[in-house]
Amino acid sequence: MIISKKKLKKIVSGLKKKNKKIVFTNGCFDIIHPGHIHLLEKAKSFGDVLIVGLNSDSSVRAIKPKRPINSFKARANVVDAIKYVDFVCGFSEKTPLNLIKIVKPDVLVKGGDWKAGEIVGSSFVLSYGGQVKRIALKKGFSTTQIIKKIKNEKRQNDMETRK
Repeated sequence: MIISKKKLKKIVSGLKKKNKKIVFTNGCFDIIHPGHIHLLEKAKSFGDVLIVGLNSDSSVRAIKPKRPINSFKARANVVDAIKYVDFVCGFSEKTPLNLIKIVKPDVLVKGGDWKAGEIVGSSFVLSYGGQVKRIALKKGFSTTQIIKKIKNEKRQNDMETRK
């Protein structure tokens, strides 16, 4: 379910009253690939409810030049359709720290490409006894690599067409 920050506060409150273990992860999720699915599946295994913080278009642009490829609405719909994901909430800041403070997750999850000390919100989550987990990346899958491959194939096709 795609929800606003305001609705997120109410949902999290209800989940905590039911003693549900809440897991949070975040990202751009621009071009979904098996690496994303692996991360979301593993993240969900750490708790009862998985909340995904999704960068807004302006937030993505602030950290990744010439991106996103897909709009926030398209990305949110795709992430929401993944069976491991319970809630998707957008954020427009450069980092998800404000969302993490709203959710106060039991488990904060990021990909293994993040060093433990660099994970946004990790010190906050650890301060109240929460856990921070890093998931090993699925080799051979990266949105950046997919984009490069598409561009290279297009260049090759363009060159062949000109012959």
